[in-house]
Amino acid sequence: MLSGVESAVLDAVDEAGIGRTLLELIAVPSVTGSAAESELQHLLAGRLERLGLDVDLWSMDLDALRSDPEFPGSEAPREEGWGLAAVTPDGGDGPTFVLQGHVDVVPPGDLAAWAGDPFVPRVNGDLVHGRGACDMKAGLVAHLAALGAVRAAGVRLRGRIGVHFVVGEEDGGLGAFGTLRRGHRGDVCVIAEPTAGALVTANAGALTFRITVPGEAAHGSARDQGVSAIDGYLPLHRALARLEAERNRDPHPLMAGHPLPYALSVGTVRAGDWASSVPDLLVAEGRLGVRLGEDPADARAAFERCVAEACEAEPWLRAHPAEVTWPGGRFASGRLPEGHPLPQVIRTAHADAGGAPGVPECGAPYGSDLRLYAGAGIPTLQFGPGDIRVAHSAREQVSLAEVARVARTLAVTVLRTVGTR
Repeated sequence: MLSGVESAVLDAVDEAGIGRTLLELIAVPSVTGSAAESELQHLLAGRLERLGLDVDLWSMDLDALRSDPEFPGSEAPREEGWGLAAVTPDGGDGPTFVLQGHVDVVPPGDLAAWAGDPFVPRVNGDLVHGRGACDMKAGLVAHLAALGAVRAAGVRLRGRIGVHFVVGEEDGGLGAFGTLRRGHRGDVCVIAEPTAGALVTANAGALTFRITVPGEAAHGSARDQGVSAIDGYLPLHRALARLEAERNRDPHPLMAGHPLPYALSVGTVRAGDWASSVPDLLVAEGRLGVRLGEDPADARAAFERCVAEACEAEPWLRAHPAEVTWPGGRFASGRLPEGHPLPQVIRTAHADAGGAPGVPECGAPYGSDLRLYAGAGIPTLQFGPGDIRVAHSAREQVSLAEVARVARTLAVTVLRTVGTR
């Protein structure tokens, strides 16, 4: 049952403002590493200041973070990165509840696949379309709406509400890493990634790999005098398919609902520099899924062993083995501690705030900032509006009603976690 304070906060949720804010945020093309990513951080800092929070907006020391032995890696080029953390100024001896989300979005890809400009949001009834609509600007808006309702209702909190809005999540987690390194912490954390109504309490990890396969150049008319790097790669590709099947046997129960919880995917293959030449080099890059609870070093070792064994079985590659390197982002797996009370608090809050009972719990096959917060000792889960299946696509969309439901649930969850006085 809702308390009087909780009812007052729910009455203060600005559902019309949710739509306006979402359109405003989507219109900022905050692609990872771009100037617009920084622009959005400054815009959000202003919003948090107007809500009366103590705001820390800082230019991150990229060189220092990159030289840290625990740096999670990155892929997108960038000249700057801004951190943004804020906390409610009042509060006593209660816990701090962190609302976390990333401001960066992936590039829109083929513009012809979109119905219009990806950064000019389109509204179709209850649905908002645009790049970043669900991943994860809807989540940012849900956080802002929940926080705004608590502030508008004038609630005196026993603890504090923290806000961490971060850059660089899509290519490794630079923003979350820098925020934690700056000393911003909390007792629990909810990341409003799109979870389609579920509680995501665990993430698989992901590592970016690069395989360099040598060949021997020759004129295309005398291809038998050379060795095609493409032909050299093909047995490696088959070996990687076998490795993927092996690594997906008997997944953890939280991951068992996914047909392929630990995907191994080759995303790019580049070979040759002339149509009538035998290619003497092939470079393949992709992602290796890291199993729940697996040390990323063990995942790397299994991959490297697979490639080495496949090379040993081929005469050319036995003498000229392929090379494996690990550029880009490094996502370990992560999970909420088993038996932690936060999922049940959210389930009850969701039902009491007007949502359906019985919110399911599952793991997700992709990496996220969850593992960085969990690794810092902060119990963390994901719960947010939208469906990951339309993220990173030209079909990206989110329901405004769903954003409002999540905001209402988070508002009640926060009050029940930090306490009132």
